[in-house]
Amino acid sequence: MTARLVVEKKETAADGVVVLTLRDPSGADLPEWTPGAHLDLEPAAGLVRQYSLCGDPHERSVYRVAVLREPGGRGGSAHVHDVLAEGDTVGVGGPRNHFALVDAPGYLFVAGGIGITPIVPMVAAAQAAGADWRLVYGGRSRSSMAFTELAERHPGRVELVPQDEAGLPDLAAVLGAAGDRPVYCCGPGGLLDAVAGMGAELGLDVHLERFTPADGALDGPQDAFEVELAGSGRVLEVPAGCSVLEALEGAGLTMLSSCREGTCGTCETGVLGGEPDHRDSLLSDDERAAGDVMMVCVSRSRSPRLVLDL
Repeated sequence: MTARLVVEKKETAADGVVVLTLRDPSGADLPEWTPGAHLDLEPAAGLVRQYSLCGDPHERSVYRVAVLREPGGRGGSAHVHDVLAEGDTVGVGGPRNHFALVDAPGYLFVAGGIGITPIVPMVAAAQAAGADWRLVYGGRSRSSMAFTELAERHPGRVELVPQDEAGLPDLAAVLGAAGDRPVYCCGPGGLLDAVAGMGAELGLDVHLERFTPADGALDGPQDAFEVELAGSGRVLEVPAGCSVLEALEGAGLTMLSSCREGTCGTCETGVLGGEPDHRDSLLSDDERAAGDVMMVCVSRSRSPRLVLDL
């Protein structure tokens, strides 16, 4: 964690969703961020989770994140909902952005459930730029969907699709009307997989942010290999079934990490030699082909040795 911030406000945004407003205790401006960025949040010791920033990037005095209660989660969201209170302090890392908004004359945004959070500042940026944009936002019910006021604020541009009222969004029709606009999608894995698959068939420029690993992303051989630390020349063995991150930690290196499943980007590490076997759910095809970074929590090596920028 790089800072400790105060919870200035804790507000209910929808059924099972709270929005935290975080401020520096001294009143200092917070580091800049861009739409699509997320924070590492440590609401209690040992609980580190990633949450997309959903406020205004121009408002440097505060950060805002929305947290969905996940009954089957690992305890982070439950702590935020049940224990964390206004006036408490939390550890914060970042912000980092692996879901950046490209410059374009228009956009198609597709959100499912809490996946609306990174889309909120993207919509604001697209509107401010005078872009031709559309948002299709689905959820279980209207009461469970945060930020539905976007539909009132931007009539004709935002389509709300509560499942209990209208079923699931017609993705074939939605994506079929995308034209040459880049598609930004965040939400449950099933939605992301469907958008990725249909988008590929239609030749669309699709950008995804996942909360859980893509289906099959972690599959593949678990053979042993070596990593060389460029700064010292030290060579470490990564045994079969052991991650690079675990090998580095076992050798006494302190590494930043959080999700340990290739979705948050906290452990991104430069690669100076060798060929990574990417198993994350973050990097684009072009970034994978470049091979100059990897997520050491899950990715492995296609070559006998990797040289890491450590």
